[in-house]
Amino acid sequence: MKIAEIKELSTKELLERVDAEVGALSQMKINHSISPVDNPAQIKKQRRMIARMKTILRERELNQQ
Repeated sequence: MKIAEIKELSTKELLERVDAEVGALSQMKINHSISPVDNPAQIKKQRRMIARMKTILRERELNQQ
């Protein structure tokens, strides 16, 4: 998901997506510790996606003030 696609989401949808992505990242890390993931770069990609979403949420928060 690109930054432009993230900005199109509403704040509520974005919060839901962040929660889902954090859960997926946690599960991916657990699975990776048990047996190596085929592509460990997915963990890095997932972590960065969460950071992008949280950045957009923070920008919106600051713009409302």
